[in-house]
Amino acid sequence: MHAWTSLLLPLEQTLPTLERGGTTPSDTGRIFTGPTTPLPVRSRPKEGVLYAEGFPEAAIRRRARTGAADAFPSPDDYGHALFGADRPSTTDDHLDRLRLVPPVFVPQRLAQLIELGREPVYRDVRLETTIGGFRSALPAYVSAFGSTEAASVALGLAAGRQAGRLGIPMVIGENVMPVNSYGRLEADAERSLLGRIRAYQAEALEGYGGIVVQQSTEDADAEVWNLVYSDPNALPLLESGRLAFELKVGQGAKPGLGGMTLIGAEAAERLADAYLIDPVFGGDRVLRSSSPGTFTEEILRQQIRLMRNNYPRAKVWVKLPPARDVSAAAQVAWAAGADAVSVDGAEAGTGWAPLAFLSQVGLPLGECLLRIGQDRAPSDQSCLLVSGRMWEGARIAKCLALGANAAGLGRAALIAVDTDPEHGLVNLVECLALELQFLVSALGKYHVRALGPEDLWSPTPASSWATGLGSGPA
Repeated sequence: MHAWTSLLLPLEQTLPTLERGGTTPSDTGRIFTGPTTPLPVRSRPKEGVLYAEGFPEAAIRRRARTGAADAFPSPDDYGHALFGADRPSTTDDHLDRLRLVPPVFVPQRLAQLIELGREPVYRDVRLETTIGGFRSALPAYVSAFGSTEAASVALGLAAGRQAGRLGIPMVIGENVMPVNSYGRLEADAERSLLGRIRAYQAEALEGYGGIVVQQSTEDADAEVWNLVYSDPNALPLLESGRLAFELKVGQGAKPGLGGMTLIGAEAAERLADAYLIDPVFGGDRVLRSSSPGTFTEEILRQQIRLMRNNYPRAKVWVKLPPARDVSAAAQVAWAAGADAVSVDGAEAGTGWAPLAFLSQVGLPLGECLLRIGQDRAPSDQSCLLVSGRMWEGARIAKCLALGANAAGLGRAALIAVDTDPEHGLVNLVECLALELQFLVSALGKYHVRALGPEDLWSPTPASSWATGLGSGPA
């Protein structure tokens, strides 16, 4: 008998404690469960080191070690190597196919020259911006890391400290509190939600950045926002206008599904009343899944209004998946009063996800930007945040030109702090900040908010995706 034929077993052959909410055989009839022996491990990383297949991990680690200097080739090659354009790569990524195209005539540079009384240079480009109601040193923020042990205690705290030092916002992801506690009374508070907040506050740049606490269905049951909002430890964030709550509608790695992580049997018993617990892998590890939540236009609208009413001193963020109606959802959120809408492209994600979703489910980020841009007036000041394979300046600049206000660093942030827990994220961000200054200056502009579709060229003019962009011959 093949192993997969044992996936459907009668409920009485599974542990009652592994059912959500203590359901009984009469409630469910059958449950999906895994084979009796653990599934084989495809590959294992070196101990204590993260790895990210299909992601430019080596380049990110190099930036985390080297910093801004990695915006250039190695200085050891100077005077020996002949540098020119790389061979064009074939890619299905809409954003990768776009090119940034500087003009000859640069009236904004002339205006800058008159203001400065000298010729402008790339260091005159201003990166400071506003992200979801927060003052940020540059158009970037640290995304939620998702339900995964990859964002271990040490890495989560390191990312928080460095994000605070950089003066950029940080999102604390779903289920940190229901799984690891809030931290008021715990002896080991570092693992908790409060531990993440304290790590950020400890090195926060005065007047910049902010903490965004994400909440999903199970977090709502645990009253995460109520605890944070009423906690004296969060008062400095509230008083300085640097606290936001993010309603998680969906995510990039697995749109249509809730968060997923693997836990041991002891944790499974403790969390069985709050989550779906599924022994799909066999052995001593089980799958813990969150509910994706149920939304209609009216439910989303009322959720946002409830947030604004119950937590008037906190900013309101809404996180959307790369769904086919992403533009409609964004418009509903903004109209209801959201300070920011963040969109995960299908390329995004740090958490555990089914393989089929990683390659075949969800809109690419470029397509999300197109759909939102078509329904959004050029004068619209609503804040749009995006994430998905963000780690270098050119991709971020393309997103800004397509209407985004800032880009979220997820996997790249984790890899950076895994490389250097003290300076890795700072070095990575300093490198992409220098690239942004190079690029924006080359486009004849001197603030990141000045980028627009005219700064982009698409090689596929026949595609509807190229509408509104410069393009080559048909």
